[in-house]
Amino acid sequence: MSTPETVTAPAPVRTAQHRRYLMCRPEHFTVSYKINPWMEPAKPTDTANAVAQWQKLYDLYLELGHEVELIEPLAGYPDMVYTANGGFLIDGRAYVPKFRFEQRAGEAPAFADWFRDHDLDTIEPDEVNEGEGDFLLVGNTILAGTGFRSTGDSHREVGEVFGREVVSLNLVDPRFYHLDTAIAVLDPVEGVENGGPEKANIAYLPGAFDDASRAILEERYPDAILVSDEDGSVFGLNSASDGYNVIISPRAKGFEKQLRERGYNPITVDLSELLLGGGGIKCCTLELRGAK
Repeated sequence: MSTPETVTAPAPVRTAQHRRYLMCRPEHFTVSYKINPWMEPAKPTDTANAVAQWQKLYDLYLELGHEVELIEPLAGYPDMVYTANGGFLIDGRAYVPKFRFEQRAGEAPAFADWFRDHDLDTIEPDEVNEGEGDFLLVGNTILAGTGFRSTGDSHREVGEVFGREVVSLNLVDPRFYHLDTAIAVLDPVEGVENGGPEKANIAYLPGAFDDASRAILEERYPDAILVSDEDGSVFGLNSASDGYNVIISPRAKGFEKQLRERGYNPITVDLSELLLGGGGIKCCTLELRGAK
């Protein structure tokens, strides 16, 4: 008697969507202080290599048909390359960061000026927040991280600024000190049918969150890709997606395979030099939603 063949369902067809990003060339990149576990000031850094690696990411975005704006790097602020921390934008409104550490505080006015110069409705914060590092737009919902950088009060504030549902998630592993190191948003909304709940794809690292936050993610995103600590620890989740192409670390081999199985097109870019400062692909990429 023959054994029935197992039929594997085909991967969904994914569609790339146009993106507009803000980036900052790492002309002043170095690690001269320690504000996260990745930073070791005694370890030498190579600014030229950081620029060369960053340039490959910049060029790739253009090759994929996306737009990239640039903000001028400021001497004395080596972490300004991590533009995702420089704000959070939806529908042409920009919520300015208020950095936890004084070493980065001077970046906030520069980002605010850039937003105003580009005719964005610019909102100055009262609460400590680090922009898209801790705020991720998933469909119509803002996932908001706390535990290491952005405060819980900033979750209330960002909800008031944008009039969106905010879901708070508590980070507990200091290696993953921003939400965008532990969650990757893979798709926009896949579709809202008959007024039902939105569907959106994410990937996340379960061990980065406390039990309550894991329960929230499991309930809201039952089809999410669960990423291993091995892939998370090389900043595999600190990635950028246009709905089809997902830019990831070349060392996140398991995550790369998981993405292919789900119908995505993973593309690897090595930002190992910038990882010395605790940042990766998404850290270097601020999405300009609704900017003119």
